[in-house]
Amino acid sequence: MATADEEPVLQIRDVNKVFGVVTALNGMKLDVRRGRVHTLLGENGAGKSTLMKILAGVYQPTSGNIRLDGANYHPSNPQDAARLGLTIVFQELSLCNNLTVAENILATREPAVAGFINDRALIRKSRDIVAELGLPIDVTDKVGDLSIAQRQLVEIAKGLSIEAKVVVLDEPTSSLSDNEAEILFSIIERLKARNVAIIYISHRMEEIMRLSDDITVIRDGCYVTTRQREDVTIEELIALMVGRSMDQIYPPREVPAPGASLAPMFSVEGLSREGEFKDITFDVRAGEILGFFGLIGSGRSEVMNALFGVKSATGTVRLEGEPLEIRSPSEAIDHGIAFVTENRKEQGLVLSQSVESNITMAALRRFAARLGFMKHRVETASALVEVERLSIKTANLDTPAGALSGGNQQKIVLAKWLLTEPKVLILDEPTRGVDVGAKFEIYKIIRQLAAEGTAILLISSELPEVLGLSDRVVVMNEGRLAATVTSDRLTPETIMTFATGQH
Repeated sequence: MATADEEPVLQIRDVNKVFGVVTALNGMKLDVRRGRVHTLLGENGAGKSTLMKILAGVYQPTSGNIRLDGANYHPSNPQDAARLGLTIVFQELSLCNNLTVAENILATREPAVAGFINDRALIRKSRDIVAELGLPIDVTDKVGDLSIAQRQLVEIAKGLSIEAKVVVLDEPTSSLSDNEAEILFSIIERLKARNVAIIYISHRMEEIMRLSDDITVIRDGCYVTTRQREDVTIEELIALMVGRSMDQIYPPREVPAPGASLAPMFSVEGLSREGEFKDITFDVRAGEILGFFGLIGSGRSEVMNALFGVKSATGTVRLEGEPLEIRSPSEAIDHGIAFVTENRKEQGLVLSQSVESNITMAALRRFAARLGFMKHRVETASALVEVERLSIKTANLDTPAGALSGGNQQKIVLAKWLLTEPKVLILDEPTRGVDVGAKFEIYKIIRQLAAEGTAILLISSELPEVLGLSDRVVVMNEGRLAATVTSDRLTPETIMTFATGQH
């Protein structure tokens, strides 16, 4: 395995990238060595994605020099980058949902005979890849039938199926459970043992401190510093990344937690759906944050989809004590239930539409005048209030949502639902793919909403997030409610014991 003083396999010097009047990268530098994990750390908008797209050949640098294995490196596209020895697994999935896992993994590299794809060889080769990586995936399944986490594993398999000198992993665990993340970590160790260099991008600080050998911090498109992991703390990295110290990652409650004597705002009894979950019972009070935790496949998100009317289910649901039947998302919205889904790009936003349109789309009835006309000035003013309230960084309200950073996109999704003034807010992975600085801001918003009396259901795969924000935690295991853990028992060990079915 390489050491820190060996010649870098990838060397970046004085790389600049300018888009019109915007400078995305300014004098970027990086040294990546064989057999080491080099983490690239920075807030959303810091320039990480721009640099990765340059390495992948999607963008060309405005100026500067990049060398790979001693030779000048100027790929013209991702296929060219792979041919030269660099493969990248992007955070945003590049899979075709109508194709099988095997067809996605070996896309453009399918084994063929006389110009025709050899399906048996395709399946055999992809199975070998999946088996070598230790991934729990059936290569004959359609990608569109898989969960977000399973698709992420397919994306990883696709990237790692190419022999490379440098592997770039962009937020690879953003939708993985702890068990699936452990599979990835073991893969990384095997890559290091083969002397492969790894560039790792993540916002999960505990993960970074576990995996990294070297850590480079960038801010506002500029290089800040490179440290070896053992020479830096999480607190120092956060301060370097955001340019300010953060005394607490999880802001304190603004008001005391609701007492058990208060009547529930929202209660669920015996909720069941064949093949997905069974006999789910819980309640949440106004101003309470009720966490939901479970490993992938536990049924957390499926329960929330049923509560929002996306899927049908049996059981009893009550809102403020009154029985409630929700047959569609529109009915859920009418009753004061809002749902921030885990997949913001496909289910939470219309990326090509403006910031204003995305914020107001769930509350359009508020802006309807007589004869079907819209109160556009009122709509614009309401969107502006939410932009200021949530500190959404955008040039103006007409900017397409897709042009904003991941953290700001997530704030738009929150703003959309806050404009409906919900009584119950379901948050499914609210900080997925969001940097530490933006996470802190979103946490403050969640705390503020609870203080204002909103009942919040918080679903997260990040156990520290669940523990840091929740008043109580519902733990699920294989489609069943394993336990409801009160605040005096909220420890990682207790939660994981129930989540893994060991209690």
